Amino acid sequence: MNQPLANIHPDAKIADDAIIEPFATIYADVEIGSGSWIGPNAVIMDGARIGKNCKIFPGAVISAIPQDLKFDGEKTTVKIGDNTTIRECVTINRGTVDKMTTSIGNNCLLMAYVHIAHDCQIGNNVILANSVNVAGHVTIQDWAILEGMAGVQQFITIGKHSFIAATTGVRKNVPPFVRAAREPISFVGVNTVGLKRRGYSDEQITAIEDVYRTIYVQNKNMTQALKIVDLELPPSKEKDEIVDFIKASTKGIMRGFS
Repeated sequence: MNQPLANIHPDAKIADDAIIEPFATIYADVEIGSGSWIGPNAVIMDGARIGKNCKIFPGAVISAIPQDLKFDGEKTTVKIGDNTTIRECVTINRGTVDKMTTSIGNNCLLMAYVHIAHDCQIGNNVILANSVNVAGHVTIQDWAILEGMAGVQQFITIGKHSFIAATTGVRKNVPPFVRAAREPISFVGVNTVGLKRRGYSDEQITAIEDVYRTIYVQNKNMTQALKIVDLELPPSKEKDEIVDFIKASTKGIMRGFS
């Protein structure tokens, strides 16, 4: 249902049961899926691909061109998965030639005033609290939570099921399953509460804690720690995920206790 006071380009592809509220603006190269709701004064610009049952609140601007001086007008997109909620005044910029898209997964919640820059890849079930700012080329994996006013530097990867405290500056990669805080960003424990909520067993959580105790608590350098983890700790999917993440982190990972 399109309200008569909405400004909708006739070429936009909008599901019949999507709701576009008054004073929303929808550009031509836009797709909006079934059951989605676009609130008053939201602006959905060229390149937006919005899934099913999404809610986009007043003042949000989706798929504006990147704030990147290298951007040369290439045809790029913002892709938003199903069941994702985007609250007031969120801004999501479309991609550049690097990845050609900025991607937000399914079942995400982006609270008011969040900014997602060009070429970011946000997974499923991610929560970004109020005023989180994410620079370009960042990857945030599934189930990560960033509390209010956290800021993420370019090219950072944040691992799945991680929890980052409010106002934290994220300048190093954050491995999966951890809690992170302090300045500079540091390991402060395993995200036990979040893991239990998502069905991880006590045995799985203990195995994760054993890996991070070796990496962060025993005062080994990273090469030594990973060797101990490999040779002395029992095999598990979670151990492999942590080790693979660290080995792939060319920018380095966050520090341990200090």
